Amino acid sequence: MTFTSPVYFLFWPAAFLLFYFSRDRHRWLVLLLSSLVFYATLKAPSLLIALTGVTVLTYFSGRWVAAAKTPRRKSQAFWLGVTANLAILVGFRYLAVLIEGLNALSGSIDGGRHVFAVVEPISIGVSYYSFQAISYLADVYLDVEKPEKHFGYFALYISFFPKLLQGPIERAGDLLPQLRRPYVFSYENMRSGLLLFAWGLFKKVVISDRLALFVNEVYGNVHAFSGLPLIIATYFYAFQIYCDFSGYTDMALGAGRVFNFNLTQNFGNPYRATSVAMFWRRWHISFSRWILDYIFKPLQFRFRLWRDWGTALALLITFLICGVWHGATGGFVIWGLLHGLYMSCSVLYRGLGKRFGRKKRKPSRLAEVWQTIATFHLVCLAWVFFRARSLADAFYVVHHSIADLPSSFARLAKRDALVHDIYLNQSNKEFFLAITCLGLLAVLARATTTHEATVHAFRRWAPIWLRWPAYLGFVLAMVVFGVFYGGAFIYFQF
Repeated sequence: MTFTSPVYFLFWPAAFLLFYFSRDRHRWLVLLLSSLVFYATLKAPSLLIALTGVTVLTYFSGRWVAAAKTPRRKSQAFWLGVTANLAILVGFRYLAVLIEGLNALSGSIDGGRHVFAVVEPISIGVSYYSFQAISYLADVYLDVEKPEKHFGYFALYISFFPKLLQGPIERAGDLLPQLRRPYVFSYENMRSGLLLFAWGLFKKVVISDRLALFVNEVYGNVHAFSGLPLIIATYFYAFQIYCDFSGYTDMALGAGRVFNFNLTQNFGNPYRATSVAMFWRRWHISFSRWILDYIFKPLQFRFRLWRDWGTALALLITFLICGVWHGATGGFVIWGLLHGLYMSCSVLYRGLGKRFGRKKRKPSRLAEVWQTIATFHLVCLAWVFFRARSLADAFYVVHHSIADLPSSFARLAKRDALVHDIYLNQSNKEFFLAITCLGLLAVLARATTTHEATVHAFRRWAPIWLRWPAYLGFVLAMVVFGVFYGGAFIYFQF
């Protein structure tokens, strides 16, 4: 069961009704059981074992950290908990890769016979609640938070179903107090939660899954295309993954708000960023905060004597780890290294500017536009390696996007070339719907910092007689123009 499955539209109201009619002292149990049922519908018992393992190990590790009498014992308890969580995460993420490698080795020795069992790489959600568990342990270790004594509330903090599969990665100080707060029905939270969920669903089924038709056509066989089609598909992928991931986040925030919980905002118009550093402050914000606090800052402190070069090295290592977390393939590694290089170069360039006495001035409007365009294209270059099926495909896209661009423009005079090079073998209707959706995104990005702000702005501006027909028209547009066979969310694989 996912947010876009028909079963979820029965499960979510049923969970809310049970929550609403329960007493405050029982509501945590209703949500915890609902979360376990939600996770169990993925039909992978190993995922429930992983969730249970992370929850139990982290709960007791946190208690041991707080109860430790000496700094040495406190450190031992902390690292024991972190190691256990990382072992579960690595085991579920990379066990299949290890088994595949061992089978290949055994096959070459034993005439092609596989001696190890085939393991299906199912790890949906494990990364997100493992990272959340590690952040909890770190906060307890650093005395930022006190350990949660109630096992039920702690288990709910780890497994709350709206954020279970793809985040956001919640800090203990943000979510745990909300779980203990007595419930009072709020019409405003109900209304805004449903609208936010609907907008996230629109971004997924109308925009992201429609763009996927074009992206899959090209990236499924890149050698059949050259020049302009490769560029269009890469642009489309940038917005496909954004609408897919931010759409999930909006649905998670909306589902949580119906229960009066405010989850962390995870996106803030990242493609309007004027630097790669700003992009990461607006993209997957909870994860960016996590790698900043628990990977980059410790590395930066360790390399502090090297000054700007130490900061650059810390950024490079941090984003290399980020790439490997996404997958143990060359494409993900290069994607992480590219972002590490972007960030490192900006640190070193800023350091040179200070050394030569350059004054920091507010950039002109034209300079901001140029910086936004340059940042977007740097991010798109990295997306090529993220999306391509292999390194060979990625390098083909990078090379032939530019080298074959003149010949691609020359072909556009032919009608068949228009369908192939512009519509990417889709219908002109699908193409113009995709462009219209991107135009809608651009208008909203220009108007507000987040799409949630857009929803609130519309409510303040529009009278009630206009709002409800607009809501109904929005739902009708979703039904008419939605692509309901688009598949799972992209980030489920991570």
